[in-house]
Amino acid sequence: MNLDQIPLSRQIDWVFREIKHELSHVSSGTVFMHIRNNTVGKFGIKHLPMESKGGVLPEISTKGLTELQYQSFRQMAIESLKYKKNWTHGEMMFDFTIKQNMLSASIMFESNYNMANFARTV
Repeated sequence: MNLDQIPLSRQIDWVFREIKHELSHVSSGTVFMHIRNNTVGKFGIKHLPMESKGGVLPEISTKGLTELQYQSFRQMAIESLKYKKNWTHGEMMFDFTIKQNMLSASIMFESNYNMANFARTV
């Protein structure tokens, strides 16, 4: 499959389908995607830190995003592309947490540029 021929929105949809099972077991964290030439490369979830008490980790949570929360989160990520302007390299990060059974999410884009690319045109 040649990803550079697939729209970024479809790639984001694919990423969310790949991490769906993991999202069903976490209630907070950051979904990240590294973008190069408008193509998703590395992606994953950064879970929020777990704190131990007396050297003991908390019980493993089986509660994570519900199907409805997952669908809403995935759709928000796809729609966030409206705010991506004029950059082809960088990162997209989607922080999320479940508070009082409601999904709360925020979006952060990071654009990357390389001076070596500009030096050739000067």
